[in-house]
Amino acid sequence: MDWVTCAYSAACTGIASRPTGFCFAHLTPDQLSEVLDEMVPGRLLDLRGTTVNSELLSRVLEAAGARPGRARLDRVRFTGDVRFAGVTFMGDVSLDGARFERLASFFGARFEGNVSLAGARFTRELSFHGVAVRGHVSLDRAVMSRDALFSQAVFGHGLSCERARFDGYATFDGARLGDGATFRGARFGRTVSFRKVSGHAGFEGAHFAADAYLSATGRLSVARARADGLLDVAVARCGVDLRGVEVAGSTTLRLTDSQADLEGAVLRGPATVTGRGRSMLSSLRLVDAANLALFGLDLSACRFAGLAHPSGVRVKDCTFALTPRGVRVSLRWPMLRWFSRRRALADEHTMRGWAAAGDPGATPDGLAALYAGLRPSDSATSTDFAFAAMEMRRQADHRWWLSVSWLVCGYGLRMGRAAGWFAMLLTLVAAAVLWTSTSHAERQAEPPQPAVHP
Repeated sequence: MDWVTCAYSAACTGIASRPTGFCFAHLTPDQLSEVLDEMVPGRLLDLRGTTVNSELLSRVLEAAGARPGRARLDRVRFTGDVRFAGVTFMGDVSLDGARFERLASFFGARFEGNVSLAGARFTRELSFHGVAVRGHVSLDRAVMSRDALFSQAVFGHGLSCERARFDGYATFDGARLGDGATFRGARFGRTVSFRKVSGHAGFEGAHFAADAYLSATGRLSVARARADGLLDVAVARCGVDLRGVEVAGSTTLRLTDSQADLEGAVLRGPATVTGRGRSMLSSLRLVDAANLALFGLDLSACRFAGLAHPSGVRVKDCTFALTPRGVRVSLRWPMLRWFSRRRALADEHTMRGWAAAGDPGATPDGLAALYAGLRPSDSATSTDFAFAAMEMRRQADHRWWLSVSWLVCGYGLRMGRAAGWFAMLLTLVAAAVLWTSTSHAERQAEPPQPAVHP
C-alpha cells in the first residue's frame, strides 16, 4: 500500500481520512456526514482500498454533485451494484485492482480525463454502453467474468485491453476508438462482436474460445491469434494483418477496397476471402488451408510460396500478374526466346528477375506444384497456369524434350505456334518445289546444241 490505511483494523486497506484516521466505511454516521459536507464538485475523491456498498457510493456521488474531480479508487471493493448514470468525472479516474462484486454499470457516465481499470475484476456484468471518454481507457489484465458491453462507446484517445479476460459475451458494436484499441494477448471465452467499429484495432496473440466477428474502418490486426470457433472479418478501406492466425472453425474475410496478409495462417475449416472494389491479398505464403476460396481479388502481388494445399485453393474472378512480352537473348539454351503475355504468379516474377529484387522464396519445382495445383475457374487462366507448370518443370529439369515441346507447340497448349511451324514448313516445301520445277522447265526449254565435228 502506498497510503495510510484505516486504523479500525489491520485487515482494512481503506485509506484513512483526516482527522479520524478511519476510512469512509468505518466512520460513524456523524463523522461520515461531516466529511461528506466538506466535499464539493470538482475536488479530489480518494477512496483507495475502501469497501464501498451501494448506499455509501450514492451518498459520496451526491455530496460531490455527481461531478467529482480526480478520482482515486484503486483497489476499492464494491459490494453492491455500481451505477454511474449521470455522473461526470472532471479529472482522471483510477480504478486499478478494483473489485466489483455485483453489477458495474458506467452507462450514462462521462469522463473528461483518462480512465484506468488495470487489473480490475468484474464478478457480474460490466456495461460501458454509450460511455463517452475524452481521454484513454485501460483495462489491461482486467477480468470480466460475465458479459461486457462496450457498444456505442466513444474512446477519445483509444482503448487498451492487453491480456484482459472476457469470460462472457463481449460486444463493441458501433464503438469509436479514437487513437485505436489493442487487445494483445486478450482471451475471449464466449462470442465477441466487434462490428461497425471506427478506428484501428489490434488482436495480436488473442485467443477466441468461441466465435469472433470483427470489423473496423481502420487497420485491423489479428496476427498470431487463435480462434477455436469461426472467425468472421469484414473491413473497408484499410489493411488486415492475419499473419500466423490459427482458426479451427470456418473463416470468412470480406474486403472492400482493402488489403490483407495471410502469411503463415492455419485455416483448418473452410475459408473464404471475398473482395470488392480494389481489394488485394499480399501474401499466402506458408498458408495451411485445405479448403480456401478466393473471389474478386487482385492477386498480382500475392506470394504463394510454401502454400501447403494448392489443390484446395479455388480462384474465381481474380486478377494475376502478367509476364513481359517480347524477344530476349541469353547465354542459356534456348539462346533466343520470345515471351507472349500470360497470367503468372508474383513468385515467378521475383524468381525470374522481372520484379523488384527480393527473396524469391519459391523454387521452380515449388512453382510447378503451385501452378499445377491451383484451380482457377476461367479456362484462360487455367491454360496459362498449365503452361507455366510445364515452364517451371523445364526450368527445374533442363530436359531437351521439354525444350523441344516448348519450341514446337508450347507444351501442346500453344497450338498457334505449331500452326506457325507447319505453315513455315509448307512455305519452305512449296518454295523448294517451285524452285525445282522452274529449274527443270528452264532446262527443258533450252534448244539442243548442234554437234561439232572435227
